[in-house]
Amino acid sequence: MDIRSNDTVVVLSGRDKGKQGRIMKVDPKNGKLIVEGVNMAKRHKKPRKQGDPGGIIKKETPIYASKVMRVCPKCSKPTRGAHLVKGDGTKVRVCKKCGAEI
Repeated sequence: MDIRSNDTVVVLSGRDKGKQGRIMKVDPKNGKLIVEGVNMAKRHKKPRKQGDPGGIIKKETPIYASKVMRVCPKCSKPTRGAHLVKGDGTKVRVCKKCGAEI
């Protein structure tokens, strides 16, 4: 997977289509990731201890990585991943639209 934590992504399909968010967690084994504020689910929490609040909690659930596209921080457009090998041999991610390093 070319997407890492703290990258900004835009959702391409589903009920949250068009929403942008920051990646909180990546699960490359299953091809899923958790995006902040996207694919929210309600969980009913029961209070376990005295003074512990219960109620309905909203939390993010995993979404397939193929449903999101990384957003370039410079040009703010969704872009596919591209790699560039520098002269010293290091590999960096670049934007295909503006050529900026991500």
